[in-house]
Amino acid sequence: MLPPDDFDPAIGVADTLEPGLRRIVAPNPSPMTYRGTNTYLLGNRGLAVIDPGPEDEAHLQAILSAVGPDQKITHVIVTHTHLDHSPLAHTLAQRTGAPVLAFGDAHAGRSEVMQLMAKDDTVGGGEGIDEGFVPDISLADGAVIDGDGWSLEAIHTPGHIGNHLCLAWGDACLTADHVMGWASSLVSPPDGDLTDFMASCARLQSRQWRVFYPGHGAPVIDTAARLDWLVSHRLSREASILSHLAQGPATAAELAAAIYTETPPALLGAATRNVLAHLVDLTGKRRAAPVGRMSANSAFKAL
Repeated sequence: MLPPDDFDPAIGVADTLEPGLRRIVAPNPSPMTYRGTNTYLLGNRGLAVIDPGPEDEAHLQAILSAVGPDQKITHVIVTHTHLDHSPLAHTLAQRTGAPVLAFGDAHAGRSEVMQLMAKDDTVGGGEGIDEGFVPDISLADGAVIDGDGWSLEAIHTPGHIGNHLCLAWGDACLTADHVMGWASSLVSPPDGDLTDFMASCARLQSRQWRVFYPGHGAPVIDTAARLDWLVSHRLSREASILSHLAQGPATAAELAAAIYTETPPALLGAATRNVLAHLVDLTGKRRAAPVGRMSANSAFKAL
């Protein structure tokens, strides 16, 4: 899906999205981050900063400048430990005295399958992981964070990465990198797990949402349609992979080149990782299998 051309916010400016919620876009645009990471400020007096973003002095100053004279940052919340979301958290905490809250460290929430793959170190991965991240407070699935006039529910949504959280704020949800309007999520083993990703989509589909506020890009208004698209998109990719494997064994890179024909060259590497995630998922469902030992470069065959 192509990004909407009309989303081009001023970088470093706190834009009000609705009463009690503002967004500051970090200065880290790229093919993987779109215009930059969305940092959210929740509250009117005691503030939660959600996804402080990369370690960037200008972005730190933009966040601090958005805090009014009658306001104070009381919580620093990290949805997941990719380098475009979490590194500034502890710097901001040191400047404000607020604790850092997250699901866990860089490898928390990995499925058993992904833990084994990481231990074997055969599938590569590790794209932009904030390896040294450890929260001050770990948030269990379903934990409620109560602030000054606001409340958030932590929803563990592994898939993009094992420690990924979505944050429910009433009937709005801050979906980080699980649901975005401008692109689908990267799912790259062993940090990303497509089986978990689909289960997390189903979990979000079980509730009614007014709006999604993603980690990159504009708010998503038609929440049910976007979740339906994400699921159907993945099922369509799965069908394409199985169709190609029916013609003979192929590697993730070969399949990506054959399937992602309209993908810009800069994103073909990410597409290959997504295909690998599908192949691992299909292996778990006994619909495909690696030829020999599983690795990032293995050929896979249909079963």
